[in-house]
Amino acid sequence: MIQRVSRFLAETTVLVTVTGPDRPGVTSVLLTALSRHRVSLLDIEQVVIRGRLTLGVLVSCPSDPEALQDELEEAMNTVGMQVDVDVDADAARAPVSTHAVVVLGAPVTARAFSAVSRELAALGVNIDLIRGIADYPVTGMELMVTAPDRAGDTDSRLRTALAEVAVTERVDIAVERAGLARRAKRLIVFDVDSTLIQGEVIEMLAAYAGVEEQVRAVTEAAMRGEIDFAESLRQRVATLAGLDESVIAEVAATIALTPGARTTIRTLKRLGFRCGVVSGGFRQVIDPLARELELDFVQANVLEVAGGKLTGRVAGQIVDRAYKATALRAFAAESGVPMEQTVAVGDGANDIDMLNAAGLGVAFNAKPALREVADTALSHPYLDAVLFILGVTRDEVEAADAEDGLLRRVPLG
Repeated sequence: MIQRVSRFLAETTVLVTVTGPDRPGVTSVLLTALSRHRVSLLDIEQVVIRGRLTLGVLVSCPSDPEALQDELEEAMNTVGMQVDVDVDADAARAPVSTHAVVVLGAPVTARAFSAVSRELAALGVNIDLIRGIADYPVTGMELMVTAPDRAGDTDSRLRTALAEVAVTERVDIAVERAGLARRAKRLIVFDVDSTLIQGEVIEMLAAYAGVEEQVRAVTEAAMRGEIDFAESLRQRVATLAGLDESVIAEVAATIALTPGARTTIRTLKRLGFRCGVVSGGFRQVIDPLARELELDFVQANVLEVAGGKLTGRVAGQIVDRAYKATALRAFAAESGVPMEQTVAVGDGANDIDMLNAAGLGVAFNAKPALREVADTALSHPYLDAVLFILGVTRDEVEAADAEDGLLRRVPLG
C-alpha cells in the first residue's frame, strides 16, 4: 500500500523499496522513473535471496513526492514488482560496521541464530547487515555489526559472550574487526598433522614399528599441553630407531588431506596470499605434499637417517611451540607482510605461540588448551571454513573454480 502525500515539499527525502521476483531490467526501470523527477541518490542497496529481490533506494526529491509515487507505482507494475514509498525518511548515513561476526553450523538453526541475535542485543550491538556466505559443506551467515566501544574491551567482550553461545548452540562463531584490516590478510600458515592432513604422521610411522599405541599416548599428552613438545618428540622418535628409511615414502603415499584443504590453498593463492606450513612433523613426508600444493614456505623437523635406517633422533633444530612462532615471523618478514596481516591455523597446544603471534589465530578442531587462546575456533572437519571466516563466500569459490574448469562441491580436499 502506497502512502499518499498531498503536500508539496521543496526538498523531500524519500525511501523507495522494491520487492518481487528477481529479473533483468528492474533496476533500470526504477532509476529511469526516478530520473524523470531529477532526484539525487543518497544510498542504494540490493539483495537477492533464492530469486527474490529487495531493492532499496534513498533519494532527495526536489519535485512533488505524490507525483513521484504515482509514476513509480505505474513503472514497477510493468515489471511485476511491488513498490513502497516512505516520504521524509531518515537520511542519516548508514553506520560503518565495527565488526564482522561469522556463524557456521551444520545446520545453523533458527534457535542458534536467535541466541546470537539476543546476545548481541544484550551487549548493545546493532546488526547492520546479514548475508549468507555458504551453504556447503556448512551453512555460513555473516553479520556486519556496530558495537559500542566501552573502555576498549569490545573485542574481548564480543568473543567471550559469543563463545558461550557457540558452545550451547553447537555452532562456530568468529568475530573480527571489520574494515580494511579484515581484507588485508596476506599470509597464512597451517599446522600439518590433524590440520592440513588427517591424522598424525608419527603415529603412522609408529604403526610400522609396532609402537603405535605407545606413541599415540605421548602425542595426545603433548597436544593437551601436559608434556613439553620437544621432549615428547624425542621420546616418540626414539621408538622408531631401526625402522627402514623406505617406510617414510610408504607413509607419505597414504596421507589424506583434510576435506577442503586443496580448495582453501587454491583460493587463497588466487587472492594473492602467501601460503605455508609450520609443523612439528617431518620434512621427508611434508615436502612432496608442499610441492603438490605449491606452498611458499615449509618448516618442519627432519628425521635422522644413517645406513638406510632411522636412528631414532631428530636432526638439527626441533620445531617446537616457540620455534613455530619464530618461523611465522620469519616467513612474514621474508614476504614483507606485517604480522597483523598474517593468519595461523592449528590444532594443538604446540600451536599456541604461533596463533598468538598471528594477526588472526584459528583453532581447527583443536584441543581445549588452544581453543582458549585462539581468536576463533572451528569444530567442523572442513578446512574451507577458514575461507568463510576471512569473508570469502562459497559462491565466489565455486565461480572461480568453474572458470578454471574444476569440479564443484567435491568435499575431498
